[in-house]
Amino acid sequence: MAVTAAEQRTAPVATKRKKNAFSDGQGTLAAILLAPTLLVMFFVTGIPIVMSIIESFFRANGGVDPNTGLVNNGTSFVGLQNFTDVFAHPGLVVGVYGSMDRLINAFLNTTLFTVVCVILETILGVAMALIMAKAFRGRGLVRASILVPWAIPTIVSAVMWKLIFNTSGVANKVLGLTNTPILWLGDNRYSQLAIIVADVWKTAPFIGLLTLAGLQTIPAEVYEAARVDGANAWQTFTRITLPMVKPALVVAVLFRTLDTLRMFDLPWGMIGPGKYSVETLSVFAYLEMNATRYGQAATYSIILFLYIVLIAFLFVTLLGADVVGDEELKAVNQQRKRMRELHKKQSKASAKVRTTITSGGAAS
Repeated sequence: MAVTAAEQRTAPVATKRKKNAFSDGQGTLAAILLAPTLLVMFFVTGIPIVMSIIESFFRANGGVDPNTGLVNNGTSFVGLQNFTDVFAHPGLVVGVYGSMDRLINAFLNTTLFTVVCVILETILGVAMALIMAKAFRGRGLVRASILVPWAIPTIVSAVMWKLIFNTSGVANKVLGLTNTPILWLGDNRYSQLAIIVADVWKTAPFIGLLTLAGLQTIPAEVYEAARVDGANAWQTFTRITLPMVKPALVVAVLFRTLDTLRMFDLPWGMIGPGKYSVETLSVFAYLEMNATRYGQAATYSIILFLYIVLIAFLFVTLLGADVVGDEELKAVNQQRKRMRELHKKQSKASAKVRTTITSGGAAS
């Protein structure tokens, strides 16, 4: 049956898709604004990473050439030998975990510091945020004093805590161990405890600051409704505060975890080099570089880099860490999806009308 002129006028016609209001001109503007930052990141971060990867495929020549009798200089391409030698030719050291490969020992130290420090910092940071969020006299002074440890440079904190944990320092005097002092700065488990105390003291305010920012976004009406419903303090904290502050807290914990994984300043400044009980992957790579074993140092740095990437991936995947935190971007993507679906429906309807018109004309 032929389609009348009225039906043709009322039939949907495929139109050219128009850009949504969220994205008109923003793509070009975003590229212009981000270009300087991306360029700086390329030179500061991208180029060193590429050079480290290239360096890990080479090894410095050593010994005497039997043919010429001269000392070998320069470097030679060894491929993946630097990576395979990590497991094929381990360098054994004796630390708090017993005799083991030096790389494994540094890996365990790095993991221990990361897990223990981040857990303690999260607990203390949330407690600090809850205290700073309360309305009381002198709240500004409390906030400023809590942030002082975080503002102090790490190497300065390391020297300060080195004096505190010295044999005749404040720590032993407070504990009443002047006659039999603890060797906090020796190569033992106490040195690990000293590093953990110093790191928690310095960086717990960082988590507290970000958690406080999340707490200030929670409406007061929510807490008033909880009090009306008879919720106690613990129920309010676990069912309202923690869920609503989770996005900011997860991002804060992620940043602290990645920062602790590359810990260098505190072990180096407090305990010093050559102490296997506190030697981290960063310290190990730095010592290899100082020994002019640049290929091996680059290899250990890449292993640490891959470890950090893995931890970041697990955080984002398992805990849902919204590092970008751009809700508008999600709305734009959903709007684009709806526009694509609408465009497909209009195209199908238009094609159906043309088919009907064609078949009607052929029948007539």
